Amino acid sequence: MELVKPWLNQYPNEIPHSLNYEKKPLSQFLKDAATEFPHKKAIHFLGKELTFKEVYLESCKLANYLQQIGIEKGDRVAIMLPNCPQAVISYYGVLMAGGIVVQTNPLYMERELEYQLNDSDSKVIITLDLLFPRVSRVKPNVSSLQHIIVTGIKDYLPFPKNMIYPFIQKKQHGVVVKVEHAENTHLFKRILEEAREDEITMNIDAVEDLALLQYTGGTTGFPKGVMLTHLNLVSNTIMCAKWMYRAKRGEESVLGILPFFHVYGMTTVMNLSVLQGFKMILLPKFEVEDTLKTISKQRPTLFPGAPTIYIGLLNHPDIQNYDLSSIECCISGSAPLPVEVQDKFERVTGGKLVEGYGLTEASPVTHSNSLWGERIIGSIGLPWPDTEAVILSLETGEPVDNPGEIGEIAVKGPQVMKGYWNRPDETAAVMRNDWLLTGDLGYMDENGYFFVVDRKKDMIIAGGFNIYPREIEEVLYEHESVQEVVVAGVPDAYRGETVKAYIVLKEGATCTEEDLEKFSRKHLAAYKVPRLYEFRKELPKTAVGKILRRALIDEEKEKQKKDA
Repeated sequence: MELVKPWLNQYPNEIPHSLNYEKKPLSQFLKDAATEFPHKKAIHFLGKELTFKEVYLESCKLANYLQQIGIEKGDRVAIMLPNCPQAVISYYGVLMAGGIVVQTNPLYMERELEYQLNDSDSKVIITLDLLFPRVSRVKPNVSSLQHIIVTGIKDYLPFPKNMIYPFIQKKQHGVVVKVEHAENTHLFKRILEEAREDEITMNIDAVEDLALLQYTGGTTGFPKGVMLTHLNLVSNTIMCAKWMYRAKRGEESVLGILPFFHVYGMTTVMNLSVLQGFKMILLPKFEVEDTLKTISKQRPTLFPGAPTIYIGLLNHPDIQNYDLSSIECCISGSAPLPVEVQDKFERVTGGKLVEGYGLTEASPVTHSNSLWGERIIGSIGLPWPDTEAVILSLETGEPVDNPGEIGEIAVKGPQVMKGYWNRPDETAAVMRNDWLLTGDLGYMDENGYFFVVDRKKDMIIAGGFNIYPREIEEVLYEHESVQEVVVAGVPDAYRGETVKAYIVLKEGATCTEEDLEKFSRKHLAAYKVPRLYEFRKELPKTAVGKILRRALIDEEKEKQKKDA
């Protein structure tokens, strides 16, 4: 299809329309950083720091050991770790050995873990001592799984934190797991003490060879393994670096809260930092007070995040006691960014916060607002360099004729996946001549800015009206008492579906259904006003902070079944 690209006229002068991507393995990022910045700090983790050279050499050791225990080019290795130095070393070590990384959520329970390990045919899993019992119970049901490599948070803590940590672990989790080095169980620490640190050279075809199997969230049906090649990830990381053109190579520090087992954190924190020689300040999980203390003390300049993270920080009662002024720029992803969150965060930090957009199948970023140029509030911004985007008619599947017309967003570019692992039919359903159908409804304005109105499958059809939850959420977020909100279409005997709002109030706030009803009617057409409200202490979320709308809909259906 012939494509008009009005967005290119909106690019700041500093961002090229097209970039050069070396067809090289993703692991080359780390080798280059270790050569250019050998003594620069690559990781800060709860007081422990590692240089780029140290991270590189430890990744080489792990790569050698993986080959020693039988990992060959194309074999899958699962990494089930929170953000910690071992997660970075494992990721690059697997790639150096020629393996394919299978990122695995540490929160997975046995059924989810077993499914993913079997689906990917993983041969090795690298995990925490705390998770070892769970992995051990699953191992007999995964025929491909031959080895478990075990590490602990304390392995990379400075003295005396490493001595105290087992007591903290016992208090928090009620258990301290001791793992012995054995034939099929290997201690990460011991590997790094004994393995060779020789450089490994693998014959990698960056265009064709997979670097990563990244499983989708699985909010509908079974999770699918998204096949991302070395070039997919290399190109998206280079795009990210060029978009953040004021970030100084070798000088910035990045707050690493977004989990690396989610592709957004993997690209915008880990891979970007290694490419650019930035220091990663890692936190194993998001806790509001710890995060505020870390920002105040470690002074990160870049802070990729999700709206729920920014909302959590902004609603801390003592936020004024913390110095957040080091933060210069943040790209928010994974969910729509409410305008008032953006405004308030910029006032508090003095930095820039803009909304971006992407999906696992695109490594993940395809669009973003400009950090230092013009931005359009409420928009997901402009397609990134070498990324094409189009709005397809919901009726004909062809590109729409007019700016502002709503349809399905489709994208194309070097970051778009090879397909779904072992699922050719599902791949064919979303890929059309190299175009990826996102499943998101949106429109493009006359200047090339894109707007998402909702997920195709989340659109509510009530009494014949098409209703987009995001529009209602934006309105409810403006209410002074609302901290978090998600709107869903729930089954209704008369209207087919009806609009329900799930609300988390700010601490100490009081608000009734009547208050919200009155507020909504001031800003929304009558058919869009929620008919039902439910106040909750918290909303179900993915590990990266995306609110699980589908889980609430399923919960509502179950409730209605029981009441029937």
